[in-house]
Amino acid sequence: MRKIFFVILSLILLFNISLSMDFQTANNLFYEARRDRDVNKIISLISELEKDSNLQKDSYLLTVLADAYLEYGHWGVIGKDKEKMYEKARSYAEKAIKLDDKNGRAWYIAGAAIGRLAQYKGIIQSLFMLGDFDRYISKAIEILEDPLYKTFALLAMGMRYRDVPFPLYNYGKAEYYMKEALKYTPIYPNIYLELGYLYLKNKKDLAKEMFQKVIDSPPHPWLLKTHEESVSLAKQELSKLK
Repeated sequence: MRKIFFVILSLILLFNISLSMDFQTANNLFYEARRDRDVNKIISLISELEKDSNLQKDSYLLTVLADAYLEYGHWGVIGKDKEKMYEKARSYAEKAIKLDDKNGRAWYIAGAAIGRLAQYKGIIQSLFMLGDFDRYISKAIEILEDPLYKTFALLAMGMRYRDVPFPLYNYGKAEYYMKEALKYTPIYPNIYLELGYLYLKNKKDLAKEMFQKVIDSPPHPWLLKTHEESVSLAKQELSKLK
């Protein structure tokens, strides 16, 4: 009888272990799904993480799940489903921060999700959300060590100062943050794309130069589909400037 008990106990433990994915494996799967914008891969990863036995006590698994929802919302769904994905991204990122407030990537994801959610709100509500965005992204910039995510956070802050309505925009600050982003990931052409949009405001020659750089620059190895999209958008903008 005791032997049967230990066999059952061993099977239970084995089953629980099998339900847990380590952070590095989850993160690699996420990077691959984002690189290729593979909807099936990212749905599969989300499904596996949501049933992971360690999810609610692991800040970094929660962060990967939040990141997966942020990306899935960006390119995996359409319409109102985007808003739902961004809500989930924010929720999981905030849970990750509660477990580890030094998790810079989670601070970035929460801020980025808020920024994207603001697009679905009225102008008054979206302006109220600006304070939360600033708090999360500023903290991410302060504590992030990962160069790529530091780049993402700096670029997000640059876009915030470029795109918010008068009197909250500041093109000088926008340019500063975007150029800072280049210091951490110089092979991320999306920065040149966003600088191009900034310079369209009042420096058309510089805008042309930035859009051409997007086309001429090599892709970041983990952001291949993002690069393809950026090149397409840059070509469209250049055709308008001829």
